[in-house]
Amino acid sequence: MTRPAGTLPALALAALLAPAAPLAAAEIWVTNEKDDTISVIDIATLEVVRTIETGERPRGITFSRDYSRVYVCASDSDTVQVLDAATGAVLHELPSGEDPEQFVLHPNDRHLYIANEDDAVTTVVDTETRKVIAQINVGIEPEGMAVSPDGRIAITTSETTNMAHWIDTQTQELFANTLVDSRPRHAEFTAGGSALWVSSEIGGTITVFDTATQAETGKIRFEVKGVHPDRVQPVGFEFTADEKTAFVALGPSNHVAVVNAETLEVEDYILVGRRVWHMAFSPDKSLLFTTNGVSGDVTVIDAARRKALKSIKVGRFPWGAALRP
Repeated sequence: MTRPAGTLPALALAALLAPAAPLAAAEIWVTNEKDDTISVIDIATLEVVRTIETGERPRGITFSRDYSRVYVCASDSDTVQVLDAATGAVLHELPSGEDPEQFVLHPNDRHLYIANEDDAVTTVVDTETRKVIAQINVGIEPEGMAVSPDGRIAITTSETTNMAHWIDTQTQELFANTLVDSRPRHAEFTAGGSALWVSSEIGGTITVFDTATQAETGKIRFEVKGVHPDRVQPVGFEFTADEKTAFVALGPSNHVAVVNAETLEVEDYILVGRRVWHMAFSPDKSLLFTTNGVSGDVTVIDAARRKALKSIKVGRFPWGAALRP
């Protein structure tokens, strides 16, 4: 049967006229230590849209490169759980060593570097074979984990030894140890990989290192008006897209510091919830979400205006945060 020129079959025409399927909204996933759950925040509405059960005392959280899987450190269950990001279902568990706290996924999207606080080791797990491929002795009470953008170096910070341990990811061996101030908690490389930042909770500082030489190149100190110095405890931090600014969570001071990443000078402080731990940006980095452990909420910060916009109630003792675009 011939069809008049310029006409389409009914099904094809209906497909063209049908509204496009809505795109999934970006989300912030927050681990709640005391509730053994994850709170999922819709960035568009700034509301919790679902709650996902996990193992005991979830802390570190990160996504696979395609964001289809989410890895969660279930610290008191001594395991890393792998969840389906779409459904929240536990797909399987990975061996992790005792008390996994933080971890980092290698750029190869396969090797997971895990800090085991009770064992004083860094465990390296192959997420495809689900087997441990290395255990690296580090300092006492390892906590923070980072990996360089080129994947050649992994970092573990040890809280009691007060060191950053530099690991060659080809040999899975230490090649350097550098001292930092008391109780290092978090580490991050700059996007280009030329510098490493390490926060020291009790020392009240961030130490900056040259990646090539492992030499210290700078130190950031904090002073919040009206807050005793002992309560100014830097933990997690995030860089803006241009890396000119860093936002630093200052623990029980209940503030986030705004740091000029080029001069290492503190430019501002933002009041947030109680006992701020970690944070995650929205996809365009216009909004910053902080986990506030004691107050059980997440503060939403307008990054450009450096102003807290809203508090979102989540579970008890929120700790880790990760973006799912």
